[in-house]
Amino acid sequence: MKVDPGAMGRATVKIAFLALVLFIIFGPLSSLAIWSVAEKWYWPYALPQQVGLFYWGRVLGSDLMRSLQLGFFIATVVTMLTLLCTVPVGYALARFDVLFKSVIMMLFLLPQAFPQLPVFANAAVLLYKFDLGATIPGVVLIHMVGSLVYAVWIMTAVFKSIPVEMEEAAINLGASRIRAFLSIALPLAVPGIVASSLLVFLYSLDEFTGTLLIGAPFVVTLPVFMYNASMGYELQVASITALLLMIPGMVLLVLLERYLKAEYLSMFGRI
Repeated sequence: MKVDPGAMGRATVKIAFLALVLFIIFGPLSSLAIWSVAEKWYWPYALPQQVGLFYWGRVLGSDLMRSLQLGFFIATVVTMLTLLCTVPVGYALARFDVLFKSVIMMLFLLPQAFPQLPVFANAAVLLYKFDLGATIPGVVLIHMVGSLVYAVWIMTAVFKSIPVEMEEAAINLGASRIRAFLSIALPLAVPGIVASSLLVFLYSLDEFTGTLLIGAPFVVTLPVFMYNASMGYELQVASITALLLMIPGMVLLVLLERYLKAEYLSMFGRI
């Protein structure tokens, strides 16, 4: 049987490239996995001298689950409030000749145009003046500062991708503008709404800087819990927390890839 040297070379290159990609992705995660089961690990040993699930039991028996539940609750509230604001705003920006539309779209990008720390620090001063510091409503508001950026642009692109002729046909047949929106535009926009909600939920769940500045010391989500553990040089606790935080993020990213369609992304340049 004759073997093609060129085919073997291409297969070798593909395998090497795949191995490199896997190493780049999972290499840093392997240290987290090792640290999560390391009970004793001292220099200069390359691997732990003693492994076990002691720190897993310690973490799961601590306030971690409370922080995880609190993070999910805040992310859910942020997602609902953000969609409530951005679905009508995105529809209006996509369908109507709004005055200073480009300026309005740029205003939503301003929080991302500057480093997060000074933006959140100034927001913290305002929130503490209204007694919203170290409270869940204050953390929800600071999360919405970032989530509105993603949601407004995505929802505008989603409604821009839906042919306006379909709504115009319904209006010509006697439907009101609101009914055309509810019966045609909104159902067609459901995949985009799901994609936007997943992105906002993931952003809120992983948000750290604003949560630390506004919520500390009473509102402790999982990223803040991980930060507190790492500051105490408890690398096992921080590693376990990081692994647990990755699970919902990976699941949500898989769902996001399913619902975020290419036509939505193509509309960003036409907004």
